[in-house]
Amino acid sequence: MANIKKGDTVILITGKSEARGGDRGKTGTVLSVDKEKNRVIVEGLNLVKKHVRVTENARGVKDGGIVTEPAPIHISNVALVDPTTKKATRLGVKVTTETKNGKTKTIRTRIARKSGKEI
Repeated sequence: MANIKKGDTVILITGKSEARGGDRGKTGTVLSVDKEKNRVIVEGLNLVKKHVRVTENARGVKDGGIVTEPAPIHISNVALVDPTTKKATRLGVKVTTETKNGKTKTIRTRIARKSGKEI
């Protein structure tokens, strides 16, 4: 089960360090999650250069060339960022029950394990 969702802020915890030209320690927001392959695409991390064929669109503008875009990262290589300390943390769930108009409803909120703050 993936604890990371679209829009979460994550930190890359594996790979080459920034001093050696890698992305470890950098943070970014999750653009998409592939639950079947357990992979996430993070804005600004794991950037690759992709060669796209030059085409002409309806307005006559040429698109293509070498495009830099983020590639998927395995979900085990990223961790959620604690909103207070800005460091990696695990995810917890706080369950509360709320009664409204005679009906009880359970509400699950995601919290950071280190600080207890809501994510």
